[in-house]
Amino acid sequence: MFRPMMPYIWVTMQSLFDPDGGMEALAPGAVLLRGQALAIDAELLAAIDAVVAKAPFRHMVTPGGFEMSVAMTNCGAAGWITDRKSYRYTTDDPESGRPWPAMPPVFRKLADAAAAKAGFPGFVPDACLINRYEPGTRLSPHQDRDEADFGHPIVSVSLGLPATFQFGGPRRADPLKKVALCHGDVVVWGGPARLAHHGVLTLKSGEHPMTGRRRFNLTLRKAL
Repeated sequence: MFRPMMPYIWVTMQSLFDPDGGMEALAPGAVLLRGQALAIDAELLAAIDAVVAKAPFRHMVTPGGFEMSVAMTNCGAAGWITDRKSYRYTTDDPESGRPWPAMPPVFRKLADAAAAKAGFPGFVPDACLINRYEPGTRLSPHQDRDEADFGHPIVSVSLGLPATFQFGGPRRADPLKKVALCHGDVVVWGGPARLAHHGVLTLKSGEHPMTGRRRFNLTLRKAL
């Protein structure tokens, strides 16, 4: 994965806050929707359990041979994977040889609502990458660029332990903002921000009443 190269800019709930819509602007085309998923958090976590029962979490290996600290799995028509060959989407789980589990309707419904609120109506994701973070794990800044069409937004849902999200620009050298994410927060980015570099700083130790010592992230995309 990539390493951050520039100083961070801290973004709080108070900065760039829209009290009418519960939105925080992170950049043109990128918004944070505070608590967007709180009303359905139990349903989302139950759906994650159902997906994992069919496609367990695994630690994937990058083309460079590094094992990722964050555990991952997928659901939907396509799933994102990495191995010694490349980063790419597949229609089947390489560990089982079977299609990835179907995307739970609650995932698709949340993604549609969040994208519309952020100014991207009609979003229909066909892929959801599910990340599981534990204290000490991190995700280095990178771009989501393995999708067929960058005209569709990305919807990212946070559940469990709080985390510090990094959000930059299309160049690796662009400054990275630090954004505090809590259980139920949703970030949407598209349009001019679609290829922004983003990542998660090392997760701090803690305990969440619904997820224990873990954080889950749903990243919903139109991949095919």
